[in-house]
Amino acid sequence: MKFLDLFGRLKSVVIGMIHVQALPGTPLGCMKMSQITEEACREAEIYHNAGIDGLIIENMHDIPYSFSVGPEVCASMTAVCAAVRRLCPSLPLGVQILSAANQPALAVALASGLDFIRAEGYVFSHVADEGLLDACAGDLLRYRKQIGAEHVQIFTDIKKKHSSHAVTSDVSIVETARAAEFFLSDGLIITGTATGLQADPTELRDVSQSVRIPVLIGSGVTYDNVERYLDANAMIIGSHFKKGGHWANAVDSEQVQRFMGKMHKLRK
Repeated sequence: MKFLDLFGRLKSVVIGMIHVQALPGTPLGCMKMSQITEEACREAEIYHNAGIDGLIIENMHDIPYSFSVGPEVCASMTAVCAAVRRLCPSLPLGVQILSAANQPALAVALASGLDFIRAEGYVFSHVADEGLLDACAGDLLRYRKQIGAEHVQIFTDIKKKHSSHAVTSDVSIVETARAAEFFLSDGLIITGTATGLQADPTELRDVSQSVRIPVLIGSGVTYDNVERYLDANAMIIGSHFKKGGHWANAVDSEQVQRFMGKMHKLRK
């Protein structure tokens, strides 16, 4: 199984988030690339030293997000991802490029030697805060094939946070999960309604029982509630690992170490 080969375990994998500082050309961009890369590597080292199982590198500071991601973003993300890969040569690494820049993310992952991407809008259209987001599975998997990146796994959000799903209100999250599995997703990501908000453990149970591919939790996991999500194949954690529990702040090394210390005990 590709997930097991990548992470070395099938349950309770912990994936930390590196929220790259605002990139050149974006509204909040004010740092040199050398500074942006240095900060990402500093956070990667904190995570690595705490025994994290994997990392996702994401351009979350590039607000407001756009569906038209320029070449400067792809080039910058490649530079950052390649630097983190050099620092952590054996750690499973992934990338997400907002908003819904799934093909560019695949290209970045291939160029910088990463292992997976997080993709938005894989199946079924929905309304994101950036606008209408259409399904992309067919084009995305063909692109992965064309560029020779079939070893890069694609973990896909379903009923994604920060979005309205009224247009698919008659399609349950289980039906969405089955559709993504049928369209060859490598893993499914369940979230709460917004960054940092808890996912529904009932949805985790229902989706996990309905598909044969990995199911990941994509928001809201904390030191105090992690027991509710141990059956997930992985937990992607960002806000809880930041100072003050806010996604935009720097990674808190003590918080990461405390959480991973608990996880090592729970996984014994």
